Amino acid sequence: MSKSILMAMALSIVLANPAASQEGTAKPDPPLLQQLSKEFPKGDELEARVMTATLQPGMSSPWHTHAAPVIVYVLEGTLSLELDSFTKTLRAGQAQLEPISTRMRAVNSSDKPVKVLIVQISDPKEPFMNPVQ
Repeated sequence: MSKSILMAMALSIVLANPAASQEGTAKPDPPLLQQLSKEFPKGDELEARVMTATLQPGMSSPWHTHAAPVIVYVLEGTLSLELDSFTKTLRAGQAQLEPISTRMRAVNSSDKPVKVLIVQISDPKEPFMNPVQ
């Protein structure tokens, strides 16, 4: 499989490098999987990052971008993904591919916790997310 196909198959959200916020800032739980693979054509090296995160009511991730595709799958609750141009609401059982190089944040504006599964396949030298203002 080509690197671009694998990257497109990635899943995730954005919840690292906490920024101060009145409601609280979310961060991911320890990774369920973080593994390097060198079994790709032309010696490409990719890292699979799989993690969960729980956002309590009023919590959000910092504004950020991703250098590689991320897919987020909502396990419990309702999550809002705020992007510069629109907001997407996801409920338990729904997933969303987050666009690369797009300013966004994840928000729990409900009164119940939101639990998500996050997956990203990327160059291991790239951080999971890049905080932005």
